[in-house]
Amino acid sequence: MITCYLKYVIDPFKAPEFEHYAKLWIPLVNKFGGQHHGYFLPSEGANNIALALFTFPSLALYEQYRTDSLKDADCIAAFEYAQQTRCILSYERSFFNPLFK
Repeated sequence: MITCYLKYVIDPFKAPEFEHYAKLWIPLVNKFGGQHHGYFLPSEGANNIALALFTFPSLALYEQYRTDSLKDADCIAAFEYAQQTRCILSYERSFFNPLFK
């Protein structure tokens, strides 16, 4: 099992656009066999940092999701929405092995 952690730097003036973008991706990750754990939007503290967490059964299945998402019409539309609105300034991606016990 592998969990992807995404840290976004967002335009705080475009937080509603980023929230819309986030809502697009939750069902898409699930559609490709992952389990989305949600987006975490700014509240107190920094107003330009958002996080997302989702898990796939293996790194290989995550990589397959990445390949397949580049050909999926809904995923392409979500990518284009982020580009058009410029709600995301940058992001970083890290991977973790969850420990439950």
